This record gives sequence, C-alpha cells and structure tokens, in this order.
Amino acid sequence: MGVKSARPISDIEGTIRSDNNTKRLLRSIRKGEIALIRHADLDEPAAEGLLLAGVKAVVNAARTMTGKFPHEGPLCLLRSGVPVFEIEDECFEAVRDGSMVTLSEGMLAVGPIAIPCRSFGWEEMIEANRLAEWSFGRTVIGFAENTLHYANKELDMLLKPLDLPPLGRKIKMNHVLIVSRGKGYKEDLAALRFYINEVKPVMVGVDGGADALTAQGYRPDFIIGDMDSVSDETLHIAAQLLVHAYVDGRAPGLERIRRLGLSCDTVAAPGTSEDVAMRIAFEQEAAKIVIVGSHSHPVDFLEKGRAGMSSTLLVRMMVGHKLVDAKGASLWMQPKKPLLHVVPDLHISNKEP
Repeated sequence: MGVKSARPISDIEGTIRSDNNTKRLLRSIRKGEIALIRHADLDEPAAEGLLLAGVKAVVNAARTMTGKFPHEGPLCLLRSGVPVFEIEDECFEAVRDGSMVTLSEGMLAVGPIAIPCRSFGWEEMIEANRLAEWSFGRTVIGFAENTLHYANKELDMLLKPLDLPPLGRKIKMNHVLIVSRGKGYKEDLAALRFYINEVKPVMVGVDGGADALTAQGYRPDFIIGDMDSVSDETLHIAAQLLVHAYVDGRAPGLERIRRLGLSCDTVAAPGTSEDVAMRIAFEQEAAKIVIVGSHSHPVDFLEKGRAGMSSTLLVRMMVGHKLVDAKGASLWMQPKKPLLHVVPDLHISNKEP
C-alpha cells in the first residue's frame, strides 16, 4: 500500500478499551492501553485527549478523515508516534472491551478472531486534506443552507429568556470567562492568566473545558453541558452544575450526576452548551463575555458531526457587542512558547554546511 505510518510497525499487544463516545472513553482508558473508537473525522481535542491519556495505539471503526473538509485532527497522534489503524464499522462490536489484542500490519487479532485493518499515516492524512480542499466549497454550501434553514426555526426560541435556576454567583456587571474544549483552549487559557488574576471573572466551564480551569488552579463557578467529557474530580470541585437539557426537557447528563451523588440544576435550550453559556452570561447582564476554545466556523462544527450552526450564529449575533473571542491568544501573548501542533517550515539551502 505504500503507507507511511507514524513509526515502523511491529506487533503491538495490549488491552483494548472501546466506546462509541470518544469523550466518554477518555474518562476510563489507562496509559499503555489501545483505544478502539468509532469517530469519523477525528477532531483535535479528542486526538489530543487520547495522546495525553498515554494510549499506545488507536483503532478507529470509522474514517479518521473522510475528505469532506480539511482538518488536522490526527496530527498530534502521528507527530508523537502513536500508530492509528482503521477497521470496518461492523467490526466494532466484535471486539470486546478489555480484551487482549495484537495489532500487526493489516490485522487486528482478538483471540481466534482476525479482523482486517489498515494503517492511517501521513500519506493518508495529506491525501484526505488534498481531496477535502477540492470538495470543501460544496460542503460549505450545504452547511450554510442547513444553518439558515434551522436558524429560521430556532429564532423564536432564542428570543425567549432562558428559564434559569437561582445562580450561586452574581453575573450582572461582572466579566464572564467561558472555557470550551476547542482547538488550543489550554494554551489560550494559560495566556489569559494575568487577565484572570486582575479581573477575577465568573468562570464557566463547558463540559470538558472545566477540566482546563481546574488544571490551572481555578475553581469553576459553573459547569454547563451534558457532562460527558468533564472528569469526576472537576464535577466535585465546581460550585454549581447546570445540566443542558433538550427543549423537550430530556437531559441525558442527569444520570451521571445522580450516580455521583451530586446536586445540579437543568437548563433547557436549543443549540450547543457553549451557546447556552453565552446566553446565560448575556441575559444576566455580564459586562463582558470572554470565550476560550470557541467553536465559530464550519470546520469546528463539521469535526463535531454537526451539519449546521444555526444556534451559534444567532447567539453570536445577539451577544456580539459584549463578546471577546480569545481564540489564538497564546499566539501573541506567549510568542516564545513552542506550539504543539505547528509543523515547522523546511528551508532548503544550496550552501554547504
């Protein structure tokens, strides 16, 4: 196949951990284990989470890059030498969580079962991005049409104030810092340390974004989301938990919170939890809304499997005059810090060394 892998492939043996939800898998997988995921267009925060978990290899029962849009989700895995393999979707259920497996060139062995697999390496990533550049225009048109279609349906709901429980910290006239689990969110949060120490904003973690706050020594005033990517430890630390519910009142995140024996409130609203966090800050008359790790363009949403961003478009239009998007803050506030996912330019010189 002429595949370039992250490193020369020899047999890899170990315990495999599987979950349809990559974010949920990150809460249980241990260093040195093999991750089995079902994650089309593996996004950067998920890939980075797998790397930080210390996995020795990743097996994906979906297309790691579909070629529908350009992105660099698997880059941190490949650069760090973590091999990535792909198997067919229907083979996912054949591999039991906790099984001992052997990965070799072209094969995943689980006991007597041999499942064909293929390597996903640099050549596959480059080719997928090349194809995506050609098809991205059509993808964006479909994305925009879907966004506008649902924006018309959601506008009335977004204009109605949220039904909120009593909040444990006053937001009115304060700055609110919202941290989502988006590209570069950890580095950008670190770059805002001086601002945080000076202003002391209300701190809101959107699901796993709350872990970034606690990792840097802060206590979230609120965590909002469906609670599928935030750690148990952070859930116990946060001052108030707000489970994001569907408009019809269903709230899948409640089950986990109740299992942990924690108290929480629910907030029913359309859109993403990030949208709801911004709406809460705006409706409670925050002076400024600073967001880290935001999702604000089509690739952000396509990586998350969303075909549009109607709610986010409308919410950003509504809160825009108070919103400060800190995406990329680390680029200019900490210029000497090495960037984890930037591949350096290679300059070829004709001069003798």
